[in-house]
This record gives sequence, structure tokens and C-alpha cells, in this order.
Amino acid sequence: QVRHSIRAYTPESIPQADLDAILHETILAPSAFNLQPWRFVVVQDAAAKQRLAGAAYQQKQVTAAPAVIAIYSDMADTLANLDQVTRPGASPEQVAGFRKMIDGYFGKYSEADREAWGQQQGFIALGFLLLAATAHGYATSPMGGFDEAAVKQVLDLPPNSHVVALVALGRGAEPGTPHHRHSMARVVRTI
Repeated sequence: QVRHSIRAYTPESIPQADLDAILHETILAPSAFNLQPWRFVVVQDAAAKQRLAGAAYQQKQVTAAPAVIAIYSDMADTLANLDQVTRPGASPEQVAGFRKMIDGYFGKYSEADREAWGQQQGFIALGFLLLAATAHGYATSPMGGFDEAAVKQVLDLPPNSHVVALVALGRGAEPGTPHHRHSMARVVRTI
């Protein structure tokens, strides 16, 4: 299936089983060191979506879609809970080695640089979310246009976190704009 960015949605709600399936497939996205620094907030409440729309420059899909998923990264939480991403069955020596490697790698980063690194990983999850939603028959509209500080306030996100994207999700009420993309020859080079 080919996805399009959709800004008009039918009013039907999304069954929890569908949301769970889409998010389960999304969190299977790969991440460097398997750190999985992404976090998600599913916004379905009409009043919360209205507040979120204010933080997203009144983009109509925020209130039109039955759900908006905010993707954010939180490296402070990720690094504070490394035990949650350590491979099951790892020996104490392997766990200690993993912690030492991660501490060494991120020790050279400032807090802002660590959070920016986590945001980059979050974009991988964004791609998986868009594809998973499409595979389940749902339309999406990823949004990068928003006031990050305002989104954090509306959703009560940690101050250190980075908002990766907002994604409107639902059954499309429009076909979307036809794709206009570069040819493969224009963007792909084989060596």
C-alpha cells in the first residue's frame, strides 16, 4: 500500500486492539545499542486535542483525526533504566560490559547532545509507525510543525525530552494528494 498524508478524517474511533497492534509493530523498530529511547502519547480526548492543536499551529488534522500520537525521546530515562534494555539471560559480566560501553559512549556527550541522539532514533520509530498504520488500513499525517515547548506543556513531557513528531491517525475522509517524487535514478546511486 502507498501512504499519503491525510488531513481529513472520518469521525469513527479507532478500536484499542488496532491501536495496540500499530504501536506494538512500531516499538519493534531497531535502535542503536537497542536503547529504544522513544516514548509515545496517544491523544484521543477532544479537549486535549484542541490544546494540542494550539501547540501545532492549528493544523486541522490534529482535531479532525480520532487520535494523535506524539512521539518523543527521553534519553535521561533511557540511560537511567539500562537494565530494561539489557538482553535477557546476559551474564553479570555482560551486563557490566554493556553499562561500561554505554557510559563511555554517552559520557562524551552533553545532555543536549544525548537528547538530540535520542531524537534521531525516534525518527526510526516514526517511519515504523507510519508504515504500521498504513498496513492496518489507517491514514496518517506526520507533523513536524509545532511549538515543542508548548507540546511538552500540553502533554506533560519531561523538560529534557525532544518531541520527534505528532502523527494524526484515523480513517481517511479524503484520498490525499497524488505523490510527486524524484525518480529512482535521481536519488539512488550504486557503487
